[in-house]
Amino acid sequence: MSEFIDMRKFSEKIPAPTKLTMKKTFKRHVLPNGLRVIFVPDSQSLATMVMVLVEAGSKYESKELNGLSHFLEHMCFKGTTKRPSPLIIASELDGLGAQYNAFTLQEYTNYYAKARNESFDQILDVVADIYLNPTFDPQEIEKEKGVIIEEINMYEGKLERKVQDLFGELLYGDQPAGWPIAGRKEVIQRMAREDFIKYRNAHYVAPATIVVVAGNFDEGHALDKIAQHFKALSSNPKKGKVSVVESQDSPSELIHFKDSDQTHLMLGFRAFNVFDDRRFALDVLSDILGGGMSSRLFQRIREELGAAYYVGASANLYSDHGDILMAAGIDHKKISEVIKAVLQEFGRFKDELVGEEELKRAKNHIIGNLYLSLETSDQFGYFYGNQEVMGLPLETPEELAARINAVSAKEIQTLARELFANQTLNLALIGPFKNKSFIDILKV
Repeated sequence: MSEFIDMRKFSEKIPAPTKLTMKKTFKRHVLPNGLRVIFVPDSQSLATMVMVLVEAGSKYESKELNGLSHFLEHMCFKGTTKRPSPLIIASELDGLGAQYNAFTLQEYTNYYAKARNESFDQILDVVADIYLNPTFDPQEIEKEKGVIIEEINMYEGKLERKVQDLFGELLYGDQPAGWPIAGRKEVIQRMAREDFIKYRNAHYVAPATIVVVAGNFDEGHALDKIAQHFKALSSNPKKGKVSVVESQDSPSELIHFKDSDQTHLMLGFRAFNVFDDRRFALDVLSDILGGGMSSRLFQRIREELGAAYYVGASANLYSDHGDILMAAGIDHKKISEVIKAVLQEFGRFKDELVGEEELKRAKNHIIGNLYLSLETSDQFGYFYGNQEVMGLPLETPEELAARINAVSAKEIQTLARELFANQTLNLALIGPFKNKSFIDILKV
């Protein structure tokens, strides 16, 4: 799988109160080899989830091996020393009625399985096995190359997904943050068993690994089992990644010709990393801009101009870079009008203070969506696991809600004045435009 922005959230509006109480707590352990373990117990849950996260994503790759993190994730399901074929792995998990999968992002890879409580030992055994003991059978590697290439083809055909890769390429160019997570077909074709082994040895180590268990389980038993399974995992220091280089001093665009039914665009600005405390103000700003059907962009672009079906905005922050952007699928004939309208909406944050009612609505929308995303134990497990693997302090939903509620209109205006400048403005676009430039209207 690949990192993507969920376009569904661009057209959702889920009102919710801010004063809610989340009763699930977490416990964090660090084993002698450096492995981190997070428990999210829930005595009322009918299911338990086991998740393993590792600090190994596409930003840890070289250009010659772009796509290896994602390819390795696939190969972990293709056979282990204990379960030598993909059918054995799938049959065992299916036989438990389990839900299971994995995905790769820029910063990390995630493997998980979820089943009824009494199946905890089995799903832990399987997830640990695929993480610790993949065989990387050369024949399976060759077969899976075809699968990966078809996945890349699928992304190429989904233009609302393709434009995300173009936006990353525009901002970061020829460095890991600007490369596609799934890689390039010619690179995938060249990969060999030795590449997987070398990469895994460098990155799949205990200090870079987190095991999360969420649901109804015995904590003492679970900790003992995890320690047994992962005791042989290398405690070597993790190999690092190349830092992102930011370089831009004027508006920039990347136009990709495609005889498509609509124009897909992303327009936005460079921001900062995920450790910056301004991220909470940025979250509120992006929600006001394009977080739901009452958002400024939805009302302006869809309701007033009738120019788009999907439209919205999001802030995307990583360990050493970030952005705030809007995305939309636009009527070809209205593209210039829409770009100008979008930039006007960005500019409003610099010129006007957000009103009290609009600010409150956005905060409620963010917090309501946060709470609704944590209805099940596995969602809670991912909530804490994601914070841990990104190097953030573990905060409860209540603590994050308090951070959102503390954001002021003045903070939003100050932030907008810092971020929304012509020299950090970028437009990526896919549509039927040859020898066409929009640079002359890229002004905020």
